[in-house]
Amino acid sequence: MLIRTPLALAAVATTLLLGACASGPMATKRYDQSALPAAVQVPAGHKVAMETAASGEITYECRAKANAAGQFEWVFVGPDAKLMDRSGRQVGRYFGPPASWENQDGSKVTGTQVAGAPAMQGSIPYQLVKANPATGSGMMNGTAYIQRVATRGGVAPAAACGAANTGTRQIVLYQADYIFYRSM
Repeated sequence: MLIRTPLALAAVATTLLLGACASGPMATKRYDQSALPAAVQVPAGHKVAMETAASGEITYECRAKANAAGQFEWVFVGPDAKLMDRSGRQVGRYFGPPASWENQDGSKVTGTQVAGAPAMQGSIPYQLVKANPATGSGMMNGTAYIQRVATRGGVAPAAACGAANTGTRQIVLYQADYIFYRSM
């Protein structure tokens, strides 16, 4: 069973819309590594290859907690988001598992999280991902790291999760910037 809580979706949608207005196509964001938590800073020797703004959904499922009889929790199932360039044009998509970024030119990269760092309350953490070699020819080729910053929303649902609703899925909205880095 998949639940989309109307009130929660409306609140997050409003927040994302207001955030999009403040960071829309006219705004250009450059991420000064020294202004980000040390854990998610990209190692020296890398340069920005592409900046994207993602807007989409994260699915969670109510499941029994591992090694905790009688306890339940919302478990991350996967994301599905559009990747937009700074002019507002869709250039790809982010989905998983496994975590995958696919450009509309056919190139695709997967990766493994290296580190995370807290973001503002109610938002998924910042993240640093080490990219695997890309497939296909295009913009994703040569990607060494992917950084998730400027996150809004996306945290596990606040709704109760218990034996009565085990297996229930809920979708939450989120927004983040994904910055792709290549070696210099």
